[in-house]
Amino acid sequence: MVRLLLLFLLTNLTLSALAQEDEQRILFSDALAMHLPKYEERAKKAYRTRNYEEAHNLFDSLVNIELNGSYMDNFTFNTLKGKQITLYDIKKPVYLITYASWCISTKGEIPAINALATKYQDKIDFVILFWDTQKTTKKMSKSYNENIKILYVDELNNKDSFVISQLKHSLGLPTTFLLDGTKKIVDIRRGITHPMTKTFEESYDMNYNSINDGIANHLLTKDRKFALTKETVAINGI
Repeated sequence: MVRLLLLFLLTNLTLSALAQEDEQRILFSDALAMHLPKYEERAKKAYRTRNYEEAHNLFDSLVNIELNGSYMDNFTFNTLKGKQITLYDIKKPVYLITYASWCISTKGEIPAINALATKYQDKIDFVILFWDTQKTTKKMSKSYNENIKILYVDELNNKDSFVISQLKHSLGLPTTFLLDGTKKIVDIRRGITHPMTKTFEESYDMNYNSINDGIANHLLTKDRKFALTKETVAINGI
């Protein structure tokens, strides 16, 4: 009788905890709906007055206070073979980069991504999401190695207006989302930018350090920290 009572209490406590977790689970799309309009209004004013530091601070606040901790929606994308795949089909933590063929990457970015995708292939899924046609995406995919999942959404088809509005038009391109195994957003970042005078080695090191920092400090463990200079940290802004 005592064992049955303990089992009953334990079951109720577990169900209660799960219910509370569900109640606190906020989707990325809902967080955007609540906080993006105010951010856009203030950010446009900051850029209009050329107050770039304020604009960057506003983006950081939006990400760190309002968006981090929300859960990415189970968006549907297309594979290079034209099949559909949902985000939740990917079980590992995800390093998701939203991209387009017209985005100009720094010279060391793609080699750094390839190297880290190989290094962490057993623990993390690297996903590059292109906002392009299947033909263009296939062409762009040749720059990435086999450890990277290349997906696309073709805006011209007008079939994926929700995912486009949430992931493309909300925060701009390119944007990186770091998602844990439950698809909880643990960080949102911009890519590295640097002067064209940087050598390939310098560009590679900056990109590698920044990406590796995000992985080590957010997707793998919270205990290990890397000391980066301001130059090597991803720049947040629109």
